[in-house]
Amino acid sequence: MCHKHKVMLLKMWRCKHMAKITKDQVKQLADVSQIAMTDEEAEDYTEELSSIFKFASQLQELNTDDVEPTIHVLDETNVLRKDEAKTWLTQDEALKNAPEKQDGFFKVPSILE
Repeated sequence: MCHKHKVMLLKMWRCKHMAKITKDQVKQLADVSQIAMTDEEAEDYTEELSSIFKFASQLQELNTDDVEPTIHVLDETNVLRKDEAKTWLTQDEALKNAPEKQDGFFKVPSILE
């Protein structure tokens, strides 16, 4: 989502009548997003977005002072292997089965003219 769209949605979000988004706002957002939208679709999205904003405003009324921020619902951590040096193929070993090689590199067909 580009900055222009984020700013527009944020303005709608902070509006005192957050639960009520207008059809004109939906059409304006569709316009700046370069999305073709019929009047019927705009009506549908107006109702859907109003419902979402209304629910979000209800959530904002909850007291969450004693609730720890959650990044993910599961307590997941990355499982990483130890960073240990290993022996890898030498350049000659890597090129051993190459159909074509040149100056120590794989030679492949050109894709640019």
